[in-house]
Amino acid sequence: MKIGITCYPTYGGSGVVATELGLELARRGHEIHFISYAQPIRLTELNPNIHYHEVDVSRYPLFDFPPYDLALATRMAEVSELYALDLLHVHYAIPHSVSALLARQMLAAKPRGQRLPFVTTLHGTDITLVGLDRSYLPITRFSIEQSNGVTAISKYLRERTLREFDVKNDIEVIYNFVNCDVYCRTVASPQQRAEFAREDERILVHLSNFRPVKRLTDTIEVFQRVRQTIPAKLLMIGDGPDRSRAEWLAVQKGIHNDVLFLGKQDRVAEKLALADIMLMPSELESFGLAALEAMACEVVPIATRVGGVPEVIEHGNSGYLAEVGDVDTMARFAIELLSDEGRLRAMGKACRAVAQSRFCSSKIIPQYEEFYRRILERSS
Repeated sequence: MKIGITCYPTYGGSGVVATELGLELARRGHEIHFISYAQPIRLTELNPNIHYHEVDVSRYPLFDFPPYDLALATRMAEVSELYALDLLHVHYAIPHSVSALLARQMLAAKPRGQRLPFVTTLHGTDITLVGLDRSYLPITRFSIEQSNGVTAISKYLRERTLREFDVKNDIEVIYNFVNCDVYCRTVASPQQRAEFAREDERILVHLSNFRPVKRLTDTIEVFQRVRQTIPAKLLMIGDGPDRSRAEWLAVQKGIHNDVLFLGKQDRVAEKLALADIMLMPSELESFGLAALEAMACEVVPIATRVGGVPEVIEHGNSGYLAEVGDVDTMARFAIELLSDEGRLRAMGKACRAVAQSRFCSSKIIPQYEEFYRRILERSS
């Protein structure tokens, strides 16, 4: 198949999943065309089946805000016609599904009447935050209903979309995934670990885009409680608006020398595999991709019981769940686990087993392929 993929090319779950999906599909022989305003961050692999098409957004004095959605629709139609794409797969409803709808209509109006079905994957904040804004809700609902196929990354997100948007579409749940060959414990060496911590120190990790919903200061609070009992380092992977608040809190707590802000990282698996525990105290997660990536590396996640997270983490078996803001309970889970090496490693193995059995790319990518085939059959 020839598939066009559009996503936000930044650090964030939707962009990561969309890029990794394209890479996996390309390895399976499909021709993949990424269409976005910048090259996706994780699109670093050389593969003859992967093509990137930049969307050029012209800036005129007339526009305070350049119309990216219109430029994107134009580029989608152009690429689809030039390369005879079979379908578009857009990640994040606003504005990508609206642009895909315009591109489909533009091609249908041409003399040859090219068909261009499109699939929309809902990732979370496009529904829970942006889509519920009254100024966007009608167009979000319309673009979802006009999609030839819709997927959601968790049962939680599917049910919330159906309930709050009252859309008539069937929404298929296809979970996020991880390449279990890339995300594994063995990608990190003892020498790499020694760069961040002494032998007697444990390593905790947090991975996100540092937005307020990730509750970064809760991560610092949990670590400070752990640090009072157990020698440890905290690796903070990512960047975003709440970084300075977390940095200042670490200074105020007197633990700033043990909290290492690594910024945005391309080779995330190598950093995750150094850790013992992942802290994910988010206010909301539609899935929890960071937790899954950690689990594949035998790193035990301690997270909040929100959104789709309980669909990924089984409390007490493949991690621990606490209520939002309950930093004392999260710290207690971490201290108990880090104090028992046998239990820590056994739970790490259980985490890996869950990732392999349910969320490996080898299991999820065929679900997308089958979904595409059904969409193409219905659209022919």
